[in-house]
Amino acid sequence: MITINSPVPDFEADSYQNDEISKVKLSDYRGKWVAMIFYPADFTFVCPTELEDAEAHYDEIKALGGEVMSISTDTAFAHKAWHDSSPAIGKVRYPMLADPSGSISKMFGTYIEGEGLSLRGTFIIDPDGLLKTIEIHDNSIGRSAKELVRKIQAAKFVKEHAGNVCPANWEPGKDTLKPGVELVGKI
Repeated sequence: MITINSPVPDFEADSYQNDEISKVKLSDYRGKWVAMIFYPADFTFVCPTELEDAEAHYDEIKALGGEVMSISTDTAFAHKAWHDSSPAIGKVRYPMLADPSGSISKMFGTYIEGEGLSLRGTFIIDPDGLLKTIEIHDNSIGRSAKELVRKIQAAKFVKEHAGNVCPANWEPGKDTLKPGVELVGKI
């Protein structure tokens, strides 16, 4: 499994986006903040709520220099069928990656052996290709794209302001900290 601050190996996957199926590589997104959203399967109950929520924050993530990629062990053809039949998924504009072999899910530690599915996992990769956050949890618990945006903002802030750290619940415009120094104040 990939660990925090380590380089994420490049991979290639089929992707469904903008009514097209094509091959994409992670390296195609070098220079961007990449939010990888692993989910168990298409045509399920919680998954469309999460992917629709990510879509609702997609423009905000793109404005931060980011990209969202959802990924499951379904094929790109299943992603297309789901996109065409679900009002929630029909809104999705970001790449929906296919991992039918489970190789990418295994690399990120989300693969459920014996089920062929992924756990819910969210990973933020910085523009240099280093893993900055890991969130993996039970498939019955949905995630918040608002918190994903906040984590990207915080990761971006500390990358751009060396030596500063972001306290709990930090949001842009709030005070930050500098280890060894008291409150830094708003930057």
